[in-house]
Amino acid sequence: MSKLGVMICGHGSRNQNAVDQFGAVAHALRDRLAGKYPVDYGYLEFATPIIRNGLDALRAQGVTEVLAVPGMLFAAGHAKNDIPSVLNTYMAQNPGMTIRYGRELGIDTRMLHAAGDRIEQALKAAGDDISRHDTLLMVVGRGASDPDANSNVTKVMRLLWEGMGFGWGETCYSGVTFPLVEPGLRHAARLGFKRIVVFPYFLFTGVLVERIYDYTDLVAAEFPNIEFVKAPYLNDHEMVLRTFEARIEEILEGTGNMNCQMCKYREQVLGFEAEVGLSQESHHHHVEGIGTGDGHSHEHEHDHGHDHGHDHEHGHDHEHGHDHHHHPYPQADHPMGPKTLRKGLGG
Repeated sequence: MSKLGVMICGHGSRNQNAVDQFGAVAHALRDRLAGKYPVDYGYLEFATPIIRNGLDALRAQGVTEVLAVPGMLFAAGHAKNDIPSVLNTYMAQNPGMTIRYGRELGIDTRMLHAAGDRIEQALKAAGDDISRHDTLLMVVGRGASDPDANSNVTKVMRLLWEGMGFGWGETCYSGVTFPLVEPGLRHAARLGFKRIVVFPYFLFTGVLVERIYDYTDLVAAEFPNIEFVKAPYLNDHEMVLRTFEARIEEILEGTGNMNCQMCKYREQVLGFEAEVGLSQESHHHHVEGIGTGDGHSHEHEHDHGHDHGHDHEHGHDHEHGHDHHHHPYPQADHPMGPKTLRKGLGG
């Protein structure tokens, strides 16, 4: 008889606060599922435990069937390729261990409620002297080399904009794609609204969230007649935890299929036709476990603002030349995109 266990697969970060916050969510899920399944977790890169360590811990508890959930908002390269590659490799190396892979958190009413609560929290702190109709909502996504993931951020923005009654809504991204935060906010500031709410649609803190807030301050200084409000990210909101639980149940029910209708690896998405059928492999072996607590002095993370166009959940725009063999992002030279990160804040 098989014994079930749950594996929460994170990306990892060099930022210790981000790692701690992900770990706190994993431990909260462990407490919530106590008595049903053992729960463990691990990271793809830049932090420990790595995914393999979490799977080893489950196997040591007698688990023979793992329900693996990607701890990511949307499915881009990490959820579609890198994590499945790690899981498949582990299965091949450990006969008798079955791993069933679930889908990302995605666009979900629970996640929208969590996002709405974070925005309401910021509005309450800012005061009600400016109406919703005079307020623009700027939702900031992570940014990926996958247009499917990027478009999901825009859909989240529209659902929040319409559901909360803001006067206008815009989307920008922290890296890899376009428009980035600084040009996006400058554009938004010219639309004539009295208040701009900047909401990072991120699970956890990190260099990218800090950069979003820094760019907000930078642009706010240029437009002193507009009130800029910085909303908090999602973190361990109750509805985020419930979404994780729902993804686990979907695996058990067999209903948790990833939506591949617009996946650039399986369909010829406009502008990304050359990426159909690329092999499923992880590109992160060289950074497994490197980062927090490893004795390295790297304060930065990286979002690969160079031509490889990764969709990493971390952030620095290094121009140096290591190659993870990702397919080049076709819009890497967009004037509001990755290349502008090389200028630095205010550059």
